[in-house]
Amino acid sequence: QVQLVESGGGSVQAGGSLRLSCAPRAHSYGSICVGWFRQAPGKEREGVASIDRDGSTRYADSVKGRFTISKDNDKNTLYLQMNSLKPEDTAMYYCASDVWITPGSWDAEVEYMYWGQGTQVTVAS
Repeated sequence: QVQLVESGGGSVQAGGSLRLSCAPRAHSYGSICVGWFRQAPGKEREGVASIDRDGSTRYADSVKGRFTISKDNDKNTLYLQMNSLKPEDTAMYYCASDVWITPGSWDAEVEYMYWGQGTQVTVAS
């Protein structure tokens, strides 16, 4: 079973940057689809970004131009570079993975079988 471990969360001022990392304990990211989700208090979990096995990326409109998802196959690690952070980006961030995602459904929770425990991101105004 794939285990995912996120790191890199923390507290920053608005306009700051953070880089989240996600490392699986099994499977190579070169062979699976992975995504980042977030959940703010009192809100539903939402898709933030995803990257396919061929390197294709997708982003939620709210983070386009500010966040970048990438993967380092040599290090077997997934990243989410977050720039120009806003208070509304405050949430618990989760990485998720599966071997295949239904086309057009990258931001659907049900598409992903494996999840990390999350890392907290807090952006102060």
